[in-house]
Amino acid sequence: MARYTGPLCRICRGKGEKLFLKGDRCYTEKCATDRRKYPPGQHGQGYRKLSDYGTQLREKQKVRRTYGLLEREFRRYFYEAERRKGITGEVLLQLLESRLDNIVYRMGFASNRRKARQFVSHGHFLVNGKIVNLPSYEVKGGDFVEVKESSRDIPEITDSLSKAEHRGIPRWVEVDSADMRGKVLHIPSREEIQLPVQEQLIVELYSK
Repeated sequence: MARYTGPLCRICRGKGEKLFLKGDRCYTEKCATDRRKYPPGQHGQGYRKLSDYGTQLREKQKVRRTYGLLEREFRRYFYEAERRKGITGEVLLQLLESRLDNIVYRMGFASNRRKARQFVSHGHFLVNGKIVNLPSYEVKGGDFVEVKESSRDIPEITDSLSKAEHRGIPRWVEVDSADMRGKVLHIPSREEIQLPVQEQLIVELYSK
């Protein structure tokens, strides 16, 4: 599947805030967003006024880039959120948080979502005892996610897990670092989803 392969720091600088796309680097003084607090490009330091549409588009792109989705895939999530009960914007974020690659990242088994997607695609993780290699797999409350026995010596996984406390593990998941196993206690509420985004703007954008 096609994926964005350009510079990740450029995305964060364009949005004007950290999206933590490069994992541990985003927490250090090397973070490009901290060092250059202006958009990239020749006119990055000039004044830019966004229209209402531009503001809505920017919020949508921020969320889409954060979770590493293409436009068609992101649109499918929006339509699914519309179909389900609840507030569409909140349901959309809950669906995105329920992706297996995001769960792997939130539990600390990967330093960023891109790496988590790669680990899942290569079959390094089990869900309730069965190998799942679909990054988009929807994890439910009460599900167990663990590193496959033969994959527990992968340096990138062990190193990421050792730094997980520094990045922060959300309260809606429970992780046993020794057993390389975690449990999704429940699907997070909007207050528990640590994402600085106005999801209502995304709903307005797609509702036009």
